[in-house]
Amino acid sequence: MRALAKVVSATEAVAQIPSSSVVAVSGFVGAGHPELLTVELERRFLQTGQPRDLTLVYAAGQGDGANRGLNHLAHPGLVRRVIGGHWNLAPKMVRLAMEDKIEAYNFPQGVLSVLFREIAAKRAGVITKVGLDTCVDPHHGGGRCNPRTKESLVERIQLGGEDWLWYRTIPLGVGFIRATKADSFGNLSMANEALIGEVLPIAQAAHNHGGIVIAQVEELVERIEDPKSVCVPGILVDYVVLSDPAHHEQTFAGGFEQGFVKRRGTDTKVTTLPLSERTIVARRALKEIRKGDIVNLGIGMPEAIASVAYEVNRLRDFTLTVESGPIGGIPAGGMNFGCSYDPEAIIDQPAQFDFYDGGGLDVAALGAIEVDEEGSVNVSTFPDRFAGVGGFINISQNTKKILFCCSFRAGGLAVSVGLDGNLCIRNEGRHSKFVKRVRSICFHGPSARQRGQEVLYITERAVFRLGDKGLELLETAPGMDLQRDILARMDFRPVLHKPMGMPADCFPAPSPNASL
Repeated sequence: MRALAKVVSATEAVAQIPSSSVVAVSGFVGAGHPELLTVELERRFLQTGQPRDLTLVYAAGQGDGANRGLNHLAHPGLVRRVIGGHWNLAPKMVRLAMEDKIEAYNFPQGVLSVLFREIAAKRAGVITKVGLDTCVDPHHGGGRCNPRTKESLVERIQLGGEDWLWYRTIPLGVGFIRATKADSFGNLSMANEALIGEVLPIAQAAHNHGGIVIAQVEELVERIEDPKSVCVPGILVDYVVLSDPAHHEQTFAGGFEQGFVKRRGTDTKVTTLPLSERTIVARRALKEIRKGDIVNLGIGMPEAIASVAYEVNRLRDFTLTVESGPIGGIPAGGMNFGCSYDPEAIIDQPAQFDFYDGGGLDVAALGAIEVDEEGSVNVSTFPDRFAGVGGFINISQNTKKILFCCSFRAGGLAVSVGLDGNLCIRNEGRHSKFVKRVRSICFHGPSARQRGQEVLYITERAVFRLGDKGLELLETAPGMDLQRDILARMDFRPVLHKPMGMPADCFPAPSPNASL
């Protein structure tokens, strides 16, 4: 007979972690992160100085932009090396990297989520074209984020006369995962979790390399009746930790949302947004999405597309997906990003990225920090910090049609629409977003042209497309002066034909009695 699962306290569980271990942590933004385990690991290190020199590996960013999630592990000496897909939600970890106190790597989120499966199977790693000619390509830095980071973890290789990237295996020593229920044998169910993530491949990878798997749960039961509902079998789980409710919220937004885990068939969670540059961009982007399309909406400005689609009764024309695994429904935002209201299905994150990498998406609407004259895009690097690429490289490199959605300038931009339907720039943005060369290449325009992708860059005052000679001006907003409001506000001159007007219904005029 198999032994029963070892149910221990968080203190007892983290005490089993040896120094210099490679620790993988599951989670996505504010969902699915084993908060009690990272809290306890931080407490143990601060009290005892142990464990030390850990290598942290994770796919999706996990944190609240302040103190929760992976921020708990941001202590010199506790971590020596961090390999992550997105960093912006863990600013304390970003600070360590910027101060050159840890080794720091930023790889595509989809590559890392799939890499856990390769580690579990003891294969050589992930061989893919994802990341070629971008900042994660060894020709452009290899995903290394600071001078301290020397070792190359990705190689450019040739197979069949073609260039590929080889992301090498990183054997795991510890897996931190989270589930809703554990039964007496350690079998885990995700019943109340808003996503599945990569809990199974992390558990398999740690187990198969002789490591330990620690699962945080909110409930202990004698037996899970439906074996198909078990996402991680107990044979992989070494320790089960029963969490208090405060450290096991469904997401960092707090509370429990039934709509994340059960179909309701309503659109009640869609919020109507006031007119702004964000809604103007969303209205224009929506016109590029056809009935039947399978779509991904990035975080930030592209999220508004769902709200605008609801306003014009188009929300059910196409299927929205999120890289974390939800298919259908309405993607949530903020600390709930990664979850969806009323999803049709929720698959694990590696499977979702398999679908994305294979070209399954028809349209992706993504944000942009900077765009340059050859059509390349930066979403990761600011003048004073880096955010990380997340799933952006996987999605932008493999989707048929890309809509980059951003304001024309950044830093204090404010716009309105006059009674005549003309766009008015009430306050111009201080910073240029259309620059001569982007700081970091996260999307490579010339490669996209070779792949035959359709690429648009949509702002509140102009729409550009990617042509054979780089950025081409396609449309201008009503009321905009071409020279004063567009060309003079860019750091380069786009290819000019005869631009058309942006559709008038992207600029709904206020009622005569409404205040602007």
